Parts: sequence; C-alpha cells; structure tokens
Amino acid sequence: MSAVLITLRSNYHPYPHRHYYSDVRINTGALEASVFVAAVGEEEETQMRIMRRLPMPNSRYYHHPSDCYDHRRYCQIPSVLPRRIHLPEPLSRQVPQSFLNPTRCRSFSAGVDVNRDLDLERYRSPPSDGNVEEDLATKLSKIVTQLFSTSDRNMEAVLDQSVGGGELTADVVIEILNRFRHAHRPAYRFFRWAGNRPGFRHDCRTYNKILSVLGKTRQFETMVAVLQEMENRNNALDMESFKIAGTTFAAAREMKKAVGVFTMMEKCGFEVGTESLNTLLNALAKEKLGKEAQQLFDRMCDKLKPDLKTYTVLLSSWCNAKNLIEAGRVWNQMVDKGFEPDVITYNVMIHGLIKGQRRPEAVKLFELMKAKGPRPHVSTYNVMVEDLCKHGKMDDAMDCFEEMIEDGLAPDEVTYTSLITGFGRARRMEEVPGLVKEMHEMGCPPDGKTYNVLIKLMTNYGQLEDAGRMYRKMVKDGIQPTIHTYNTLMKSYFRRNDCDMGCSVWEEMQRLGVCPDDNSYSVMIGGLIRHGRPEEALKYMEEMMDKGMKAPYFDYGKFAADFARAGKPDVLYEIAEKMNFSGKLKIANKFMGLAELMDKGVVRKGFGM
Repeated sequence: MSAVLITLRSNYHPYPHRHYYSDVRINTGALEASVFVAAVGEEEETQMRIMRRLPMPNSRYYHHPSDCYDHRRYCQIPSVLPRRIHLPEPLSRQVPQSFLNPTRCRSFSAGVDVNRDLDLERYRSPPSDGNVEEDLATKLSKIVTQLFSTSDRNMEAVLDQSVGGGELTADVVIEILNRFRHAHRPAYRFFRWAGNRPGFRHDCRTYNKILSVLGKTRQFETMVAVLQEMENRNNALDMESFKIAGTTFAAAREMKKAVGVFTMMEKCGFEVGTESLNTLLNALAKEKLGKEAQQLFDRMCDKLKPDLKTYTVLLSSWCNAKNLIEAGRVWNQMVDKGFEPDVITYNVMIHGLIKGQRRPEAVKLFELMKAKGPRPHVSTYNVMVEDLCKHGKMDDAMDCFEEMIEDGLAPDEVTYTSLITGFGRARRMEEVPGLVKEMHEMGCPPDGKTYNVLIKLMTNYGQLEDAGRMYRKMVKDGIQPTIHTYNTLMKSYFRRNDCDMGCSVWEEMQRLGVCPDDNSYSVMIGGLIRHGRPEEALKYMEEMMDKGMKAPYFDYGKFAADFARAGKPDVLYEIAEKMNFSGKLKIANKFMGLAELMDKGVVRKGFGM
C-alpha cells in the first residue's frame, strides 16, 4: 500500500495559548483516511493521511480523448433529413379538462392559504399589464413552435406578418431565444430572421444568448461562425461572449481553443486579467470540470497573478468533481501563497467534504469555524441543514436551524426550502404548512424553487388537486413557473393514468410559449405510448429530431410492439433512418433491431430498453 499525505494548513492564530485537538477517521472503499486537527501555541495544522492500494492518475477519472472525437464527429446534425412520416396531428386542441380547474382541497393545502376560490379565467386569459414585449414574445414563440415543427418554409413570412410595422426589440429576441434554449435549430432560425428585420440590429446581448444556446447544445462549428461574425462587427463582443466561448471549449476538452479565447480578447482590445481567468474558471467549476479548470489554471498562472477568488474557484471545481485529494492540494497551495481562507472558501470545502461522503470532517471544519473564525454565514448553515435533511435527520436539522437563529442569523428561502424538502421526504407533511407560514412572517416568502418543491411533494403523495391549486398560487404571487414545474405536473398525471390531464399541461405550456426541454418530450412521448397512442407519440419524437434535441427516454419495446400490432412495418425503418441522419446512431441501431424483430414476427419479447 502507498500513502499520500495531505496537510490542510491555516493561517489563523486567534488563540495562541489554547489547545485544540480532534480526531476523525474515514473509511470509504479503497480509501482509508484519518484527519487530525491540532493547534499548539502559534502553530496549527490539519493533516489528512490517505491510504490507498494503488496510485491512480487523475486521467483515470475522465473519458478517453477518443470519446471526445466521437462526440465532435456526430454533434453536428445535417440540415437535410429524410422525409417526414405523415401521420395525423398528435392532439386535439379541445381537451376535456384543464389541470388548472379549481377543485376541493383534500389535505395539505387546508393548512396553507392557497386561494381555493381563485378564478380560473384569470389564468386562462391573463389580463394585460401593459407588457407589450412579453405578449409579443409569447406570440412569436407560438408561431415558431407551430410552424417549425411542421417544416413550414413560410415561417419567416408569418413572423413578418405578425410583427407588422412594429418594432422588434432585443429584449423580445432574448426572451424567445431563452424559451428555445433546449432546441438550437428553431432558436438559430429565429435569430437569423430577426437579424434580417428592417430596423433591427443584433447587439452583444442577443449574440451572447444565441452563443449560449449553441454552446449548451454543442454546435461548435456554428458557434465559431457566430464568433467570427461578432468579431467583424463593432461593439458585438463583451466579456460575457468570451466567458461563454471559453467555457464551451473547455467543457469539450478543447483546451487550446479555450486558451485561445484569451488571445482573442487581447486582439479585440479587452483587458486580460485575473478577473477574466476567475470568470472562466468559475464557469468550469459549475460544470464539474475540475481537470479542465486545473489545466487552464496551470497554463495561465504564469501570465496572470491568481488571487484568493482564483484558488477558491479552483477548489470548487475539484470539490464538485468529488476529488478531495486534489482539493486538499489546492487548499495547501493557497495557504502557502499567503492567502487566508474566508467564509466562501470554507463553505466550498465543507460542501465538497459532504459531497465526497466525508461528513465527519465537514462537521469538524464547521465547528472549527465557530471556534476560531471566520464566523459561519447563513450559507454555511444552509449547507449543513441541507445535508441533514437529505439524510432524514430532521431533528438534528431543526437543532442546526435553531442554532443559526440564536447566532443572530436570519434563515432565507434556501433554508426553509431544505427543511420543507426534508420533512416531505420523512413523511412529516404536517410540519410543512407551518414552515410556509413562517416564511411569510420572516419576510422571505416562497420563491420559485420553494413552490416547485411543494408541487413535487404534493404529486408524490398523490395530491394532484392540491398541486394544481399550488400552481395557481404560484402564478398569483407573480412567480413564473419553470419547465420543471410543468414536467412534474405532467409526469404525475400520466402516472395516475390521466392522459387527458397530462396533455392539458402540455397545452398550457404551448399556450404560454414555454419551450419544452428533453425531459418534457420524454414524459409526453412515454405517457402517450403507455396509453396506446403511438402515432401521436411519433409526431412528438419527430419534433425533437427536427429541433436537434436529444433522443427521448421511454419504453421503446412497447412503442415497437404497438406499431407491429397495427400492421405498420415500415415505420420503425423510417424512424431508424431519420435517427441515423440526425447523428443518434445508438437509437437508430435500436430501432433497426426492433424493425428486424418485427419482420420476424417477434412483437414484444426482448424489446425492453
């Protein structure tokens, strides 16, 4: 066995004559570690001794470069696809019942004011508040959704007619691109149409939004073309543009291109400093790309002078990647450079220890903060409360909550949302209404995440009427429902075998101009298949492919079996062909195999996915 010694050092010396000692042991799989915290006189240090059977390079934790080549090879989807499979429209526009219809509350919402006498029509046809731009964005989004999905070549003409002589603003364009952030094809087509509108000119904000859409969907070639176009136009590039480009290239492990972003910044007259490096490293940390962040740091640290934020962000990238060995190395390097960890740095390390299944060490570090400083912040307590709630230790979570209040810190929405989630998972829903009421009394009313958690809990307990009522309360409070809100409701209705209500949620999304994401389509397609409506499901599958989205997840075997029983042997071959053209080779091969089994008369056996 080989040993690796990591010393976590501290520059704090508030108690020169006091002795502090603690011992914590960790046993996880092949790793066995001990943490010793010692402070004697002027010298303090934390030692982590990690024993492991074999040394493992960091590269073992990441995909082989050949995987990246395969990804780049198929990430661009051809513009010409096979002919569409002509089937009836997926859904009638007349749904028998809306999930927004107010019904009598049964249990949970009896303890919370959710306005049970709320007028449905107020949400069916929202009164105009003078926000003309939002109304125009919703109108144009509907046109793009309806005409793009049918490959209508006249989409641009209809958009021109809808805008008429009115002025198209950058805010409207950004709003629409944000709604189609999961579907790069309609987003890019709308972006090009907007750029050709008389009197409209793309600025750095609209360019950055389309860059973000292209980057998240890995459309690198189109993204590079947009960057070149921005470079050729005055005032089209800003720091956000370089952040999006650098993060996208680094996430794709194109480190030369990521570093080249800094060269492009200098060429365009932008100041390349530590803050620019921190911005890019922070974006990589959020994507859990610790290795890529370290590589970029190593390349740029000689040219730029790292500060405390630089090391904190780099520490966060390794903690998010659950590599505590590298995180400890960065901590030591930071302290050796003379930087004193602040509250944010401690929060990052505590959260990383918890994510890495090292909760005892996280508790010790938390206690060390309370004993010697820096003083824990609300965000520090939130990390501890969330972890306790996640593991069902609700009494301990409430003790931590009370301790935070006694320490003079006011809980925020994150604190209450964690407690609500924990009590819901612990089947102690009777505690939830009191917490919601207390949020209002404390001056931090529920936000979007809180409402989503409440709706999720209600659907988990089968209280779908209450969930619909809470949705209306959410809208009344002026909080915009997210795609996750609709996905949760839609999935719950399909699971309850209420296909009409599930489709009603989808129609509500379309009415409000909300662009479905990959999960939305998977839920909708899977629900239609389970209810024996494969032809309608196929139409939505085609919409996904037309928009350049990922392949959906559902019961492929039942889908093929339904077409087999319907006597339509050519459908699966056509799906396989279109999937192949779209670059979705794995799914294409699956459908081809299902089609061959269908020809052999095998309807259901071996069709699982």
